Amino acid sequence: MTITSHRNERLKAVRKLAQRRWRDRTGRFVAEGEDLLAAADAHGWAPLERYAAAGSGLPGTPVAADALAAVSQLGSGTRALAVYAQRWADAPVGPLCVALHGVADPGNVGTVVRSAHAFGAASVALGPGCADPFGPKAVRASMGAIFAVPLARVRAVDELPGRTIALDARATTPLRGPLEGPATLLVGAERDGLPADALAAADAVVAIPIRSESLNAAMAATVALYEATRGRVGRDDAPAASTHRMGAA
Repeated sequence: MTITSHRNERLKAVRKLAQRRWRDRTGRFVAEGEDLLAAADAHGWAPLERYAAAGSGLPGTPVAADALAAVSQLGSGTRALAVYAQRWADAPVGPLCVALHGVADPGNVGTVVRSAHAFGAASVALGPGCADPFGPKAVRASMGAIFAVPLARVRAVDELPGRTIALDARATTPLRGPLEGPATLLVGAERDGLPADALAAADAVVAIPIRSESLNAAMAATVALYEATRGRVGRDDAPAASTHRMGAA
């Protein structure tokens, strides 16, 4: 049976998930668009609910186009969306991890997850002050990588796997790769960088040599991932990601 009104209780519940407090309360999130839903399918994420524009031929509960547009977080609307249970790893894993601290922009968080997937990182760790990786903007920016890369919450540097390498624009030692052995790349907020206690706790503090003052957090993480894995991504002998346990939020 086609849902015809945006006042439908199921759709109202979907729309509430645009708010972080509802995502935190329910442990659920929304992904929109056929590509993101296909990525979820490919990585074995079964939707709790799935909706599709009536007459589109896509799988899911049919919804009138205007009603679906009313709950969409995309400016142009969507033909399909689905609700999923959040997944959090028990702890971040290596051999290569990316850890974020104070990265409050959801687009940056999602982009880092995308870059982590592209360069074969085994996990992304979210520290204090980070945007919700399951928010609408972060999920879109991840381009489906949110379904491929394990995410973990951390509070301190000593919870991170391997050798911890902090990025700091003021450091005098340049980042040089490829990295040997398990390691975590630690990235701070674009404006403030990493706090002093995180820098002090890291095994090494390095900089990406650039001419300007600093890089966007997501760009810095991407450049660091490239350097850390330089010459290795795509090779048959590249180290495989460790196995991990995933749990509900």
